[in-house]
Amino acid sequence: MTLLAADLVERFYTFLWPMLRIGAMLVAAPLLSLNAVSVRLRVVIGLVLTFLIYPLVKWPVIDPISAEGLLEIVNQLFIGSLMGLMLQVATGALVLAGQAIAASMGLSMASMYDPNVGNVPVISQFILILSTLVFLGFGGHVIMISMLLESFRTLPIGQSLLGQVAFGKVIAWSSMIFLGGLLIALPVMIALLFINIGLGVVTRAAPSLNIFSVGFPATIAAGFIVLIFSMESIVSRIQWLWMQSFSHVKDLVGLVS
Repeated sequence: MTLLAADLVERFYTFLWPMLRIGAMLVAAPLLSLNAVSVRLRVVIGLVLTFLIYPLVKWPVIDPISAEGLLEIVNQLFIGSLMGLMLQVATGALVLAGQAIAASMGLSMASMYDPNVGNVPVISQFILILSTLVFLGFGGHVIMISMLLESFRTLPIGQSLLGQVAFGKVIAWSSMIFLGGLLIALPVMIALLFINIGLGVVTRAAPSLNIFSVGFPATIAAGFIVLIFSMESIVSRIQWLWMQSFSHVKDLVGLVS
């Protein structure tokens, strides 16, 4: 009975490390971090993934109560959270793109509360839903899980990611929030800019026309038309943004040179 208890404790010590990294990423990663995904479901997904990866790797036995174990707990939580945070940059870019499009169309006041990202315009909510469909359509969830499991080979337990290089990569990638949002919203913004210039010329030529009664409805209608015709470009940009996110996460954990 003593040997059995010791074996169970040793199994727990080895099972804890992959569970921490996987659980931290499930909390921070897109889709799985949504409030619609309950905590119980995240725990179940984390346990299933840990059971699948556990027999494939030789795990070190580290006492989690010791100083080395506490440092390793922080390290694993940091690695998982950082991988999920880098993927969340794509979500930030999509929200920014929706805000830019809504401001150009005059719909910035038409907002709704999203429990996941806060109070955002309806265009941002639409782009987020569209990005979720794109993410699931090209198998982004499979890539994300396989990338997480493969990280145990390139960044094994005991190897730290804390350092200036990792923080530098995260800060450099965070600029994609603005660049990605601009690239997604650029077609609609440019088209609406020319439309506003045309409305300004018409108003200047006919001062009797009320810009508020003519310009706002025309801008909103033209914005929706341009948005519909730009769907193909927006979807391709969204997919490109997700793939860039995966590429930078792989570079962070050493999956690519």
